[in-house]
This record gives sequence, C-alpha cells and structure tokens, in this order.
Amino acid sequence: MGTFTKILLSAACVAFLAARWTAPRFDAESLRGARVLVTGASTGIGEQMAYHYARFGAQVVITARRDKVLQKVAEECLRLGAQKALYVAADMASESDPDTVVDFALEHLGGLDYLVLNHIGPSPFSMWEGDVEHTRWLMKVNFLSYVQMAWRSLASLEQSKGSLVIVSSLLAKMPSPFVAPYASTKHALNGFFGSLYHELAMKKSNVSVSICTLGLIDTESAMDKVRGYTDVPAYPAPDAALNIIVTGATRQPELFYPWFTRALILSKDWFPSFTDYVIQNSYNYTP
Repeated sequence: MGTFTKILLSAACVAFLAARWTAPRFDAESLRGARVLVTGASTGIGEQMAYHYARFGAQVVITARRDKVLQKVAEECLRLGAQKALYVAADMASESDPDTVVDFALEHLGGLDYLVLNHIGPSPFSMWEGDVEHTRWLMKVNFLSYVQMAWRSLASLEQSKGSLVIVSSLLAKMPSPFVAPYASTKHALNGFFGSLYHELAMKKSNVSVSICTLGLIDTESAMDKVRGYTDVPAYPAPDAALNIIVTGATRQPELFYPWFTRALILSKDWFPSFTDYVIQNSYNYTP
C-alpha cells in the first residue's frame, strides 16, 4: 500500500469517526406529523425520501413533472403510513410553478417543517460543445428554482423552527468530465446556500440549512448515463435518501454520502495533480 493511499485512508477514517462521534442522535418520532415538501419525488432519491417520510408518519407533499407517476408515489406513501400524501405536478423551469408548489404545500399542510429540494433537469452525459441555452435552462431548473422556493417557504420555516435540505453533489466540490452544465448548477447551490447558512446563523434564525453532498447513486437515470463510461461504484438510493432525511431532522449543516466522499474532497485539496489524473483516467474516452 502506497504512502498516498495510507494517508488518504487514515484521513477518511478520522473524518468518519469524528462525524459519527459528534453527530446528534436521530429521533424518528420527531418526524411523526411533520409537514414535508419533497421535490423531484417521482423517481430516484426523491421517491425514496417520500417513502421514508411516509414510514415515519409524516405529512408529505411531493412534486415532479409527471402527474400520473406522482399519483402512484402518493398512494404508496399512504400505504406506508403517511398521515397525508398529496402531490402537485410542476415544471421547475417555469417562472411561476416553484411558487405555486410551495403555496400548495402551505395551504394543504398549514405550514412547513421541512423543505427538501432535490429536483434536477435532464442533462446529457457528454463533452460540452457550446450549448449555452441548455446550460442557461438547467441553471434555472437546478438552481434558481431552489432559491425561489427557499425564499417562498422561509417565513413558514421560521415559524416552525424548520429545515431547508439541499441535495447537492460531489461534483460541486470535485468536478468531473462530461457534466459541465450539471456541475455548474451544483456549484451554484453550494455557494448560495452556504452563504445563506451563515446569514441565517448570524441573524439567530430558527431555520437550519443542510447541504447534502452525494457521490454516484444507483438511480436508473444516473446509471443509464454512466454505463459504459466508468466503473466507479454506485451506492443505494434508499440509503442515500435516509441519510438525507436524518441530516435534516438532526439539523446538521452537511452530509457526505457515501462517507468517504469527504476524503475524496480532501484529496483534491492535498494532492490536486494526482487527483486530476485519477479523475481523467476513471472514464472510458477516446478523442
């Protein structure tokens, strides 16, 4: 085992143990009756979060673009034990739909305890070839709608001592090839909500902000994109979803999932040239 590997593994273990030792305890009962809005909830991580919240007995509003799929997810949430399970179809590229979704949740739940922002727009997994319009559109869906919904819900979250939960990506801290537009939106999320976290803390706000940094998750859409390009391991969406929920419920400012993503980020800072080499050689690409 090389020196670099030993150092990286040691740092990862220390970071993991420190996070586990200092993390507050999760009380599942605290989510019973909680009023939750989850975006991007028709498939993948968002769908799994909806099911977990339902098992905890929460009141859930879910949103995504496809009405019929949302209806099925909402029905499953009720079967799993949700006190309420409502849905509203929305296009996050719209100027008005982000506000409409928050207003729907506030009206039907009587307020919000958790706003979980998870939605993303489709983006090709390929070399960027100058499609500025797509990048502009994706920024609207993946970033600006988050800002819009956070502002719309902030007063209610303040009243309930609620939580803003932002689903971000390792790509926000450690960019990779083939995802330039997507990575740019995640960088924007981290920058905005990282600043908002400090501002709310300085104002002694009741609202917590949790930014969740995820590695590759085995959702159908993600696996379809990377198949044939890389052999990087993917991690289970249900487990990622549960970790996100626990992070929000315990009001932790950050989540790194899987746990070693924190060490990968450190490697970028400590050994940038080596890390860049590893990233570029983790993908199958022939010019």
